[in-house]
Amino acid sequence: MNDFEPSTLQYNNAGLIPVIAQDESTLEVLMLAWMNKEAIERTLETRKVTYWSRSRNEFWVKGETSGNTQDLVDLRFDCDRDALLVIVNQKGAACHTKRKSCFFTSVVDGQEVTHSLLGNPLSFNFFEFVEEFGSSPHKRMASTI
Repeated sequence: MNDFEPSTLQYNNAGLIPVIAQDESTLEVLMLAWMNKEAIERTLETRKVTYWSRSRNEFWVKGETSGNTQDLVDLRFDCDRDALLVIVNQKGAACHTKRKSCFFTSVVDGQEVTHSLLGNPLSFNFFEFVEEFGSSPHKRMASTI
């Protein structure tokens, strides 16, 4: 076992590394965000996931204003050390659209399909979707919307 040092990760020219957040209990991919070295250190120290907001140019503790927090369960890096995975205990919605996941739109047969139109905006099971709508769902969805 080696001591972890965030400076050994591979950051882009802006000093950032992409971070995928995954729900510990459902294994659902929740969101993609960015961290810098200090955000990683803060996350490991507080166990509250802290990102770097590129639009506001400041640290962003997930849920600090919305109450939709992410408590760190595990922080992992990939084999190239240029991407992170944070496994979290998600409380509330992860997406600013109030959905559980930011990944709620699929491309099916060349068409964008927004999962909230299927009745449950907070979760989506691709296999149930295909079972219900088949391989050309956009042709049949109009009657269900």
